Amino acid sequence: MQKRLEDIYRETGPDLLAYFRRFHGPAPVADDLLQDTFLRALRKPDRVFAAASPRAYLFGIARHLSIDALRRRPPPTETLTDAFAAEPRADADPRLDTLRQAITRLPAEQREVLELRLRHEMSYEELAVALEIPIGTVRSRLHFALRRLRESLSRDPQI
Repeated sequence: MQKRLEDIYRETGPDLLAYFRRFHGPAPVADDLLQDTFLRALRKPDRVFAAASPRAYLFGIARHLSIDALRRRPPPTETLTDAFAAEPRADADPRLDTLRQAITRLPAEQREVLELRLRHEMSYEELAVALEIPIGTVRSRLHFALRRLRESLSRDPQI
C-alpha cells in the first residue's frame, strides 16, 4: 500500500504543487498544502485506491484545502491579470495577452474548469470528480467558456 501511495505521489505531486503555486505563490504555503493533501489521503487510503482516478480524487482534496487557505488569508495584492501574465518573450505572439485578458473576464466556475482542463490536462471525468459536479456541468462550463472566449476574441481587431 505504501508503495502505491508513493507512486501516486510521484505521478501527481508535481501537478498538485503547480496547482497550489498558481493560487498561493511559490511560498512555503504551496508546499504545506501539498503535504496536507497527502496527509488527508493517508487518513483514508482506501478512498484513494477505490477512486476511478486517484489523481482526480487528490485534486478534489487539493481544491478544498486551497479554498480553505484562501479564506483564511488576506486578499492578495496581485491582480488576476498579473496571475495570468507570463514574462514576455521576444517570439511571443502578441495575441496571447488578448487571450489572457479574455480568460480573466470569464466567470470563476468557467475559468476554473478551463484551467484544470488545459493546464493539468484533466479529462472530463477527472474534472467532475475534482470539482464534485456532474460531468454534464463540466461539459456545459467548458462549452460556455470557449464560446465566451470566441465571442470576445472575434470582437478584437488584433485577432
